[in-house]
Amino acid sequence: MDYLVDEGTASALFFALTLGQPLLLEGEPGVGKTTAAKALARALVTPLIRLQCYEGLTASEALYEWNYQRQLLAIRLAESRRDNLTDADLFSEEFLQERPILRAVRHSGPVPPVLLIDEIDRADDEFEALLFEFLGEASITIPELGTFTAKRRPIVILTSNRSRDLHDALRRRCLYHWIDFPAAERAAEILRRSVPAANETLIRSATEFVGRVRLLDLDKAPGMAETIDWVSALSALGATELVREDVVRTLSTIAKTPDDRDAITGALDQVGHARGATA
Repeated sequence: MDYLVDEGTASALFFALTLGQPLLLEGEPGVGKTTAAKALARALVTPLIRLQCYEGLTASEALYEWNYQRQLLAIRLAESRRDNLTDADLFSEEFLQERPILRAVRHSGPVPPVLLIDEIDRADDEFEALLFEFLGEASITIPELGTFTAKRRPIVILTSNRSRDLHDALRRRCLYHWIDFPAAERAAEILRRSVPAANETLIRSATEFVGRVRLLDLDKAPGMAETIDWVSALSALGATELVREDVVRTLSTIAKTPDDRDAITGALDQVGHARGATA
């Protein structure tokens, strides 16, 4: 899938690559933050390693974990043989399980991987502190084994929807870029690439309609992902222009709450591009 990047985002990604620093991308949901990381990995022909953040995320899920089942089996086997196992025997590489961040640090390919730490604002405050060593030094310390430092710094992209404030210490370790909703012309070009079956009239009117909808007091303003889904649904209906009946039938693609559905339906009466809106 093509990713049409604006100049600001392209510059931010370029500096992240050139300076070797993590990049924090913020913006409303649906503006393309996650897609930017995916597109960068495709462009560099390198693996994308994704860590999806959520409340309660722990170090064992993000950094590394010990394979306790294998350790237990090793203990039982040693007992049957009357062998003595030390902590060094049990906490060795043999029993280490890589999680996304350690996997990125230990990546051995010719091109560093893109590590996407997605929706960091959904994780707890304490989780951010776990990232400081990695973000600053591209390394992870495992008490039993020592410090692992990346031979080539992973390309780290963090995303946030600003559901909470991030620590200044995390922000200081990152480059920063805010992604806005795309301007009308770029949004139309994205739709042309993403929904080639849609005609120009439908794309233009849908782009303008979504722009006006975003000005409403919504719980969740539709992003480009929702806009693409909407135009795809309209195109599947055979629509070539915006008609009130088709808009209402496809509102589930852009309205994610009952209140938003009511607000968008009410806005139809004020948007002249939806034919029949005053009916």
